[in-house]
Amino acid sequence: MAGVQLGLSATTTKNNHLLKFSLSSSKPFRNTVEFSRSTSFLCSFNKSGICRASQTVELFPSVIPDIVVREARIEDCWEVAETHCSSFFPDYTFPLDLALRFDRVVGLLSGFTIPNGCKRTCLVGVVGGPADDKFLFGNEDFRVGSFDGKFSFNRGYVAGILTVDTVADFLPRKGPLRQRRTGIAYISNVAVRESDRRKGIAKRLVMKAEAQARSWGCRAIALHVDIKNPAATRLYQNQGFKCINVPEKANWPQPRTSPDIHFNFMMKLLPSS
Repeated sequence: MAGVQLGLSATTTKNNHLLKFSLSSSKPFRNTVEFSRSTSFLCSFNKSGICRASQTVELFPSVIPDIVVREARIEDCWEVAETHCSSFFPDYTFPLDLALRFDRVVGLLSGFTIPNGCKRTCLVGVVGGPADDKFLFGNEDFRVGSFDGKFSFNRGYVAGILTVDTVADFLPRKGPLRQRRTGIAYISNVAVRESDRRKGIAKRLVMKAEAQARSWGCRAIALHVDIKNPAATRLYQNQGFKCINVPEKANWPQPRTSPDIHFNFMMKLLPSS
């Protein structure tokens, strides 16, 4: 998986007590990290010319850590609930926050009942996890709710989540019989931990959701975004989503939240595979 290409340079001051690293990329991003170290820690060479100091990669093992997007597994359920609650309910305090997390775990494991023929999966963005996990246990056909029945001891931590389904609860029904729409996937519950934002995790989750929707045979994918969240709106627009003009006084379904939150409905056509 390609990442942002960074150039790393190191310079030392005359007293050799301050080591300065500059990070740069082709994008308008600049960051400078400075720290003090004693002269004994700085790079020194013995007579054979071998450096006894730690390598720079050991000093900064993950300037931009690896991000793996995959289906959620059973071992992820608590971190998924934690990411969801800390993102959407940051002001909740103990014991209400703990009760909410347990409620989300139970809901995720039960899978919430879905109609026959519909599909739903939970995707996670894992930081620090291996791209090729070879230590998996479980059965591919075994699922608990929206979670894959496999689990692994070789993993990072969940930094972002997303749910994609074909249930069409928040899509307008069609025809006089108000039949459920098919062929359109729906994205919801997009959340990234505050400490891991601005790393492209949400973008990768959306891209994975689109790939999942295409594998289900969907021709389009849709979502709702809070009007007061311009950053999220720009993210989806950059991914090719377009705002749909809802007819005035139309009773289109929307996520059930507080009455003071208003949404834009966005949709994107998916290329046929």
